[in-house]
Amino acid sequence: MAALARQFAAYIGVSLAALGVHYGLLATLVEVGRADPVRAALAGYLAGAVVSYGLNRRLTYASARPHAEATWRFGIVAAIGFGLTWLIMAGLTRGLGLPYLAAQVMATGVVVFWNFLGHRMWTFAARPVPALPEEASGLR
Repeated sequence: MAALARQFAAYIGVSLAALGVHYGLLATLVEVGRADPVRAALAGYLAGAVVSYGLNRRLTYASARPHAEATWRFGIVAAIGFGLTWLIMAGLTRGLGLPYLAAQVMATGVVVFWNFLGHRMWTFAARPVPALPEEASGLR
């Protein structure tokens, strides 16, 4: 349990860096560029994902999974998080009229747990070691 807590703490540290990029781009696009908050949130999510991949691979999960495997897995987990962000942001800003930053905080609260678990259990998980056939192992 302590190892999981340490890993989650590392994930939160990496997430703060990625969120800085995400929220910075979101606010810039909305406040300066007058962009739609939902689209700006999605652009921020993508920019934060780039930061997240590199730092999580190295610092949080210390993964030896080859990039050729980890990147497409990361992309699938991130795409689901992207969809969750879109649903939550659209529902809260367009549907309920909440301010975009409040909606983004709520979306982040949901997506951070999805991403942590998806990456821990699938993207960066250790590759399974194939079992030896009965003949090779000497067992029958």
